[in-house]
Amino acid sequence: MDQDTQESTQEGKDRPQAIPDFVPEDEENFLQENYPEDEAIKRKREAERSDNVEESVIYWQQSDAISRSLTTTKHTLKEVVGLGESFDVVFRDMTFGGKRTCLVFINGFARTDAMQEILKRLTYLTPEDLTTGALRSFFELYIPHIQVEKTEKLSDAINKTLTGMSALFIEGEQTALMMDTRQYPVRSPEEPSLERVVRGARDGFTETLVTNITLVRRRLRDPGLKLEMVSVGRRTRTDVCIAYIDDIVDKTQVDSIREKIKAVNIDGIPLADKQLEEAIIHRGWNPYPLVRYSERPDVVASHLLEGRVVVFVDTSPSVMILPTTFFDLCQHAEENRQTPFMGTYLRWVRFFGIFASLFLLPIWLLVVVHPEFKPAGLAFIGPQEQGKIPLIAQFLLVEFGVDLMRMAAVHTPTPLASAMGLIAAILIGDIAVQTGLFVNEVVLYMAVAAIGMFATPSYELGLANRVVRLALLVAVAIFGAPGFVIGITSFIVLLTLRRSNNSSYMWPFIPFNAKAMAGVLFRVPVMTSKQRPSSNKPRDNTRMPGKR
Repeated sequence: MDQDTQESTQEGKDRPQAIPDFVPEDEENFLQENYPEDEAIKRKREAERSDNVEESVIYWQQSDAISRSLTTTKHTLKEVVGLGESFDVVFRDMTFGGKRTCLVFINGFARTDAMQEILKRLTYLTPEDLTTGALRSFFELYIPHIQVEKTEKLSDAINKTLTGMSALFIEGEQTALMMDTRQYPVRSPEEPSLERVVRGARDGFTETLVTNITLVRRRLRDPGLKLEMVSVGRRTRTDVCIAYIDDIVDKTQVDSIREKIKAVNIDGIPLADKQLEEAIIHRGWNPYPLVRYSERPDVVASHLLEGRVVVFVDTSPSVMILPTTFFDLCQHAEENRQTPFMGTYLRWVRFFGIFASLFLLPIWLLVVVHPEFKPAGLAFIGPQEQGKIPLIAQFLLVEFGVDLMRMAAVHTPTPLASAMGLIAAILIGDIAVQTGLFVNEVVLYMAVAAIGMFATPSYELGLANRVVRLALLVAVAIFGAPGFVIGITSFIVLLTLRRSNNSSYMWPFIPFNAKAMAGVLFRVPVMTSKQRPSSNKPRDNTRMPGKR
């Protein structure tokens, strides 16, 4: 016998064999004698490199089919899901109508009342009740539950059990019954902190996918609203729902988004929608958001009616809206809760704040560095006294100080937030000016720019604008007027070249659409807005039916 044959023979002795479908009645002694907990089992556990549940099941029992033996199933579950080691994985052996069964579920997801009703009904069974077959009798006659399905793959049963369903295995059957008895921990819908309105609905999305979809269904009772479910992540298997109105949306966009999500091949997305966005958008180092996030069901329903696609991700209280534009990110629900005139006024004030957050500081620094650009009527602009450090250093220090305060506000308990604000206003503002480190106007204009950043409806857009402001400040400080011109030009070109799901990011400004641009600048009355945004390429472009 050659060396290769000897090595393969030795491997065959060390490798644990598959547990057969049927074992003797004294199964415990049989398993201990034939499948001891020896070094081979330990080495096999350490050698496992399965990427998903299906590979792991095949690794341990050489097949993904459900075994006829509950003992085999139990030992596979022990190796795959940690049965006996993880305290919340429950394996309950029971006999109904003379038929041995086992119920597998996750303790924290189980809805106790529903499971008790099912088990109570099954305890009344007798062997005579199962003459037509145990599986058929359980499924069609004796399980008093609405959502019950069959599966013949053990990996499918395990995956569904890990989502909260309960699996019922029956001795001698190669099919398991999956019962939807799950109940997730959930909080009550509350108004989102980033999208508050004076008048309007106070409910917002939660971390539970079904609750979020229900909130949208309540506002859109359209049978054309389609909800497609996809799992993402080999380990997390996070539920992702693609929502759209079938007779409005552009099917090409839906197909593109669906294919991108299904093509995501990573171990998981524990940070939910943000990680999924990075996986499907591929925007690289571009700071500007190419999707819109919202936590308001009414906002999401409005975008669905415009022909957009909405992506829900389980465990996230926000949803992604695709495609989006720069001007979509500048709008807020409060504008549509007021009259058209007041809504237009609020929109213009918000636009001014966004403009100030981007260009106020670079323009002020430019006219200070180059006084010849200053109009005669604005001669009062500019520092009357020079600080102890250069202006650009003052701006950078104040910028970083505002960021520190923002991060501190997130981590500071609510009762201490007001005290932190007082400390920041007195120490950073007043004392820094009195000591001569900062100039009064630097603090003033920085405060205006910060307010404009916080007034930006999209949090991601506000952060991106802040990065552009820093870049423009540095360009003006180094190159003066040419730096300002080149910086503004680069900024516009950057936004123009961006595309959100193959839609122009600067629409309706580039490409220019006069009617749509008027709808951006003015909050038009509801009955006047008869067309859906053409950038979404909707199949049904009209909001109102024509006269017969």
